[in-house]
Amino acid sequence: MKKLVCAGEILVEIMAERIGQSFLAPGPLIGPFPSGAPAIFVDQAARLGQPAGLIAAVGDDDFGHLNIERLRADGADISAIKVHRGAATGTAFVTYETDGSRHFVYNIKQSAAGLIEIGDEARALLAGADHFHVMGTSLFSPETIQVARTGIEAVKARGGTVSFDPNIRKEMLDLPGMRQALSFVLSRTDLFLPSGPELFTFAKAADEEGAVREMLGRGISAVVIKKGAQGAVHYDRAGRTVSPGFVVDEIDPTGAGDCFAAAFVSFWLRGAAPEKALKVANACGALAVTKKGPMEGIASLAAVEAFIETAETGAPA
Repeated sequence: MKKLVCAGEILVEIMAERIGQSFLAPGPLIGPFPSGAPAIFVDQAARLGQPAGLIAAVGDDDFGHLNIERLRADGADISAIKVHRGAATGTAFVTYETDGSRHFVYNIKQSAAGLIEIGDEARALLAGADHFHVMGTSLFSPETIQVARTGIEAVKARGGTVSFDPNIRKEMLDLPGMRQALSFVLSRTDLFLPSGPELFTFAKAADEEGAVREMLGRGISAVVIKKGAQGAVHYDRAGRTVSPGFVVDEIDPTGAGDCFAAAFVSFWLRGAAPEKALKVANACGALAVTKKGPMEGIASLAAVEAFIETAETGAPA
């Protein structure tokens, strides 16, 4: 199987226990949970049996070791995760609003996550990589942008492929060098995975199909638009494939898009038809929201296939 590599932030997530709870007053919290979009992506890919490794940095603390042990246990390659003494692992504190939105308090750039670099271990990991996945959340500093550029160039030089999930907050677009970084990544992208309106951040067209035509015209091989509970749509030069989502009780949406992307990329690398890749990806995204914690709903391929069978036929899992 082809090996995929991702680079970026590792952190723990600590959540408000009650919906509508504010951080402006004391209240009950739950966590810590292993987190960070690249870590979620790599963990889900590994659980599906895809060879997957992560370039990252954590502190020499409980939060860092919690993440490393989760990734190790789930089969990910952790050889390029550097542990820094004297630096704290990144954190995200999360509250859930009554309208379904979330509010975050982050410490990422100033944490060990900001110390990510391409060292000997990362170069060794990239030397065996067939695919590099870029998360927009990971382009939060000139240093992390350079890591992404190096990873892209190393994999492309070996004839490999690149996928890009913008997953970017609007306020990040005004960071120094961000728009240039996004343009560079998009110019090297083979598989583009925006969520809903993110597509229009990169296109002039005001309609979905027009924006997709722009992306394909730039040399991108395929565009997959994530639509949450409504499923996803795949576009390539052969046409359009629509795949509905699965109905589940949502507990926590954090990480669902990362799990979807990991599943789709994994099956795309295996040469699966769009229908198959979309179905598995939608199932992984659905399962991800059924448990509190960004990685707690990540499932193995056997569990995902059993979920799909149950959903489609009503047969016992």
